[in-house]
Amino acid sequence: MQFRSWRAAALAAAAAALAGTAGAQDKVELKFSHYAPPTHGFQKDLLEPWAAELEKRTGGKLTVRIFAANSPFGNVANQADQVKAGVTDAAWGLNGVPRGRFPRSLIMELPFMASSSGAASKTLWSMRDGLLAEEYKDFKVLAVHCHPTGGFFTRAKRVADLEGLKGLRLRAPSLQVQNLLQHLGAVPVTMGPAQAYEALEKGTIDGASLIYDGLVAFRLHGLVKHYLEAKIYTACFHVVMNPRKFEALPAEFRKAIDETSGQAWVDRVGPLWDKWDGAARTAALEKGIEEVKVPDAVRASWEKQLKPYIDKQLADMEGEGVKNARAIYDEMKKRLAQYAQ
Repeated sequence: MQFRSWRAAALAAAAAALAGTAGAQDKVELKFSHYAPPTHGFQKDLLEPWAAELEKRTGGKLTVRIFAANSPFGNVANQADQVKAGVTDAAWGLNGVPRGRFPRSLIMELPFMASSSGAASKTLWSMRDGLLAEEYKDFKVLAVHCHPTGGFFTRAKRVADLEGLKGLRLRAPSLQVQNLLQHLGAVPVTMGPAQAYEALEKGTIDGASLIYDGLVAFRLHGLVKHYLEAKIYTACFHVVMNPRKFEALPAEFRKAIDETSGQAWVDRVGPLWDKWDGAARTAALEKGIEEVKVPDAVRASWEKQLKPYIDKQLADMEGEGVKNARAIYDEMKKRLAQYAQ
């Protein structure tokens, strides 16, 4: 859907949904959108408790209305655009969709950058006002974070190593993972996880780059049979707010938002996502998915093998306008090591 079309539809839907609260001058309702199902852990364990805490701290004057994937605001590609345009007030989105929005932050998604959700999330958050500041200049940043290291699910073919990915059509969450798959001889298709369901069901893709949490949350675990536990990449996310909306709020509301988001979310998201992924893994294995483990020694050989590829990716980024790509990469690696301790 084109920008004007979804913006008009979203505005109409929001006006209808919020008509009943228009007269409440002493109250403010924030419209928060995201692209995951309303049952996802992000909404249940982070977003809903945050909304309840804001309401408690402001005596019921500041509330949050959540619009999930099943709403007019749920398209994964529109989350940041909706916030920037003021159609929604805040949103949780996937950094890699649409392509090209957060090129500096996507350096985190190069192969073998992060070993955990916690370290990757804390690193991105610590760099948001420095080397990554250009990415977020149009937003009030509530959080940036990443999921645990991921691998590759396949519909029919059992894949035991990176060579086995050759020729397979695989969903990718971002440009970085797309480039990696292409380098490995696969045929990448960048899309959100919701779009992967129809593609897997129809057989237009052979598998998907995902973690267990995304597989189960989007009901894909009945469509695949094998998982290569590569632990080779992570995907990262933004939680952003319209800065004009934020600045227009009363000081007590702004204080409540600042004290309950940001570092507070980033510190919690690593352990939470490990919990979500663990529960999803159990559900997927019960469904009959075969898991192919990769020894640490093999993964270390992959990392060595891919070093020239990583160097080329950084050089290409510098040629495409991210002049300090290598500096960002080096700083990320340094901070990742610190936060992994």
